[in-house]
Amino acid sequence: MSRHRSLRTAGSIGAKRNVLKRWERVALLRKRGQWKNGDSVCGLRKTKPAA
Repeated sequence: MSRHRSLRTAGSIGAKRNVLKRWERVALLRKRGQWKNGDSVCGLRKTKPAA
């Protein structure tokens, strides 16, 4: 029996995610200069993934 296309995982490894984890958002904001050490990690501003 063959597997349905939507169940294959090999092609989805390199897919671009549109949601960042908290540590990724902090790193991106720190790189942009919009986050300093000591700032709260709760209530972070919205960010788009780096291109």
